[in-house]
Amino acid sequence: VQLQASGGGLVQPGVFLTLSCTASGNIFSINAWAWYRRAPGKQREMVAGMTNTGTTNYANSVKGRFTISSGSGLNTVTLQMNNLKPEDTAVYYCASSSTFGSWHYWGQGTQVTVSS
Repeated sequence: VQLQASGGGLVQPGVFLTLSCTASGNIFSINAWAWYRRAPGKQREMVAGMTNTGTTNYANSVKGRFTISSGSGLNTVTLQMNNLKPEDTAVYYCASSSTFGSWHYWGQGTQVTVSS
């Protein structure tokens, strides 16, 4: 499975941005997805995760602002990020696996910068 993340950019505080992650290869092995981020000088953290049955979870820092959901096909997941804050600045990575929490596949990362 190969993952391709896209949608990052430079935005002002308060606006929204949508990240997309598209999988190719043996996509039928994927039962769970997640978005992680790594901010400068900080450890990588999971931002949002979901299973193919629809269960989702979010980091406390993004609850109510970010939404992870399936995209237009079985092989795409999106992260809708609303009311972005400067502390959301990070490189965002998508991950997937057959088992939630045991991430086998990673995308290349997309930079999100929130700055006025």
